[in-house]
Amino acid sequence: MKTSPRLLAMAVALSLATACSILPQSEPVDIYRLPVNQATLNRTPVAWSLRLNKPLASEALAGPRIAVVPQGDVISNYKGARWSDPVPLLLRNRLLDGFQRDGRVQRLSADDSNLQADYELAGELQAFQSEYRPGGAVEVVVRYDARLVEGRSQRILASQRFEVHQPLAGTQVPAVVTGFGAASDQLARQVVEWSIAQVSQVQAQAKNQ
Repeated sequence: MKTSPRLLAMAVALSLATACSILPQSEPVDIYRLPVNQATLNRTPVAWSLRLNKPLASEALAGPRIAVVPQGDVISNYKGARWSDPVPLLLRNRLLDGFQRDGRVQRLSADDSNLQADYELAGELQAFQSEYRPGGAVEVVVRYDARLVEGRSQRILASQRFEVHQPLAGTQVPAVVTGFGAASDQLARQVVEWSIAQVSQVQAQAKNQ
């Protein structure tokens, strides 16, 4: 007995509809940018150029998820929320924006452009998460191990660990994101000042030799 084409088509359509109905519904995700609160300054520019590299990061911090440490050494993520970019790219762009707003280093580039520069800023991102403390307090922790490198020789000129703790006004994701923005602004200001001071010191030593 042959099955009519019409019945066969109806059977296929019914099976597809049934399959679609049992597939899990994707959870809605809110995508957050990193807030910026820094003012743009007008300062005397330096003559050297700088390239900013994306920091290395562990697997837990290499993606776009918003990390949280609820207790001990357990690292998790906020459900239904993520960053607009992977965290290393997010931080590199915040540092780049910090240099641009500071105004002194105007010859800036990033590692994805592969342009030659007098100096490079590289490093490792050790922490970029919110952490719960005993008593219920929550804070954002950003820890960045920076290295200033000479562009041509790739010689490390200086290294420094930067660590920022930013208390949060609330535990909801928007308040957490605001805290990440404030912590990143603090980090950017510190890294900019340190980088410029280190290059000035290196160039002064070279002149005295």
